[in-house]
Amino acid sequence: MSQAKSGDTVKIHYTGTLEDGTQFDSSQGRDPLEFQLGSGQVIPGFDKAVEGMAVGESKRVAIPPEEAYGEHQDQMVQDVPKSALPPEIEPEVGMALSARGQDGAEMRLTVTGVNDDTITVDGNHPLAGKELNFDIELVNIA
Repeated sequence: MSQAKSGDTVKIHYTGTLEDGTQFDSSQGRDPLEFQLGSGQVIPGFDKAVEGMAVGESKRVAIPPEEAYGEHQDQMVQDVPKSALPPEIEPEVGMALSARGQDGAEMRLTVTGVNDDTITVDGNHPLAGKELNFDIELVNIA
């Protein structure tokens, strides 16, 4: 039976949970996730977990932050004057915003605090600094 290797296109079903059991993503009720192993389409730890699996095989893996979305970086959390926002935006905690960085690249920000004159935004990925647990089933290798 063949095993998934770098360069293969694979289809997998998965459920992702945090250490406390909270589910953050799943392919349940959807088509399997399709990606090319080793291409950088998924987090590095996920690539490593699927490599070597055979069709029909299932496994549970724990992926540390450094092989997922990285450690939480305090410098990515900033206070911004409300006046910097377009007037039609009423910020709320949990709201997603986008901004352009100094290099011109678009950044996704999450509002984590709202005060009278400022808002606090976090540019870290929402799963940064977290160990991610995945139940994975390899459905197909192409």
